[in-house]
Amino acid sequence: MAGCGALGIYGLLDRGRPAIDIPTDVPPAPGAALPAIDVDAPGRTADQLADWAAGIAATTDIPVTALEAYGYAAAVFAAREPACGIAWTTLAGIGSVESDHGRHNGASIESNGDVVPVIRGLPLDGNGGRAEIRDTDGGALDGDAELDRAMGPMQFIPETWQTWGVDANGDGVASPDNIDDAALSAARYLCARGGTLTTPEGWSTALYAYNLSRPYQMEVRDRAAAYALGIEPR
Repeated sequence: MAGCGALGIYGLLDRGRPAIDIPTDVPPAPGAALPAIDVDAPGRTADQLADWAAGIAATTDIPVTALEAYGYAAAVFAAREPACGIAWTTLAGIGSVESDHGRHNGASIESNGDVVPVIRGLPLDGNGGRAEIRDTDGGALDGDAELDRAMGPMQFIPETWQTWGVDANGDGVASPDNIDDAALSAARYLCARGGTLTTPEGWSTALYAYNLSRPYQMEVRDRAAAYALGIEPR
């Protein structure tokens, strides 16, 4: 079963819109190169990517703060675990499918990366194609003491978050409802599961670990490929 991605927003996308002629390579292209930043700078380190993100946001409809988070997560792994090769476009593809980059159901991202109001998936009760996962956190993280729910802009389930969640915005708290924390935690999870994401095998393995669904994987690929071209997916 999947460790993340339980909200399943990808199933609600408008299939009636014209398809974009984008590459179908796996893995999708890495997109616009990241500028050099100090990944260990204090505070919200992702702020260093403001100019880079602003240039991409205008044509992709990704919020600047979300782009900064995806770019920072990729920069951290480029510096510390370069063999993984995770690209910001893959994280953006996941963020788009899972929560429309933190905008699902009217939510928005604050300047520190917090998504308000918080995003919660449906209860994982085994219905509607969802896995059945009884409560693993006493409701402390997801607000449900009976069943687990996927949380935040990258849709982590509590058990997975407790293993992989990290603080990325410098506030000392690892929160699944913060886009910085969620993006870096997703990168940790994907790299651990896939190994080398610059290979088709590694990328596919990582995505299947995130969500065990072929249509989900292809949706992420297509969206990431569009972002690599600097355009908004349709």
